[in-house]
Amino acid sequence: MSAPGNGSGPSWRLYRIPEAMQLLSLSRTVIYEQIRAGRLRSVRQGRARLIPADAIADYVALLITESGHDDGRPA
Repeated sequence: MSAPGNGSGPSWRLYRIPEAMQLLSLSRTVIYEQIRAGRLRSVRQGRARLIPADAIADYVALLITESGHDDGRPA
């Protein structure tokens, strides 16, 4: 499930909760806990709760920062 595009500019892909669960390897409960805690941003479209692609990237970056390790890639 990769976001479309060539990597330049913003990615406007919105993931449904089951897709975010798969991308982040987290349970539904943990996803909603992180949303309620303000650690994972989401938007509403009608009754659907959607997670923007950049919110997933931001959440992963937050986890890396909190772990005290970098992601292994050169700066």
